[in-house]
Amino acid sequence: MDIYLHRTYFKESTNGALFIQDSFFGFCIELPWLENRRNVSCIPEGVYVLKPRYSQKFKHHLILENVKNRTLILIHPANDALKELKGCIAPVTCLSGIGKGTSSRNLLNKLVSKCYQAFDRNETVKLIIKS
Repeated sequence: MDIYLHRTYFKESTNGALFIQDSFFGFCIELPWLENRRNVSCIPEGVYVLKPRYSQKFKHHLILENVKNRTLILIHPANDALKELKGCIAPVTCLSGIGKGTSSRNLLNKLVSKCYQAFDRNETVKLIIKS
């Protein structure tokens, strides 16, 4: 299964639109592009394999594999990129500003459900990020 993230870059943060195959799925927020620096930048555009992950903090969520010069890049809930993200990606139901959104947990749960169904079918799930 392919998930597409189409980014729009701003000085303060990054907003994006998520598509599964060719259907619009929701939005996402990220940190601004600052040359892939840890904890302050979104990750480079490219193709990443997603895997399931669980933690006490985020419950069921997703992790990106093989992000150049970065580790633990997650897709997890957050509604304010600058306050809640350190390089990760947060799906949001609605954008409420640059790097801000609403109902992140709801959209994450829907995304995780779709991905886990694909994992159960032994499909590779890829996140394709572009501007």
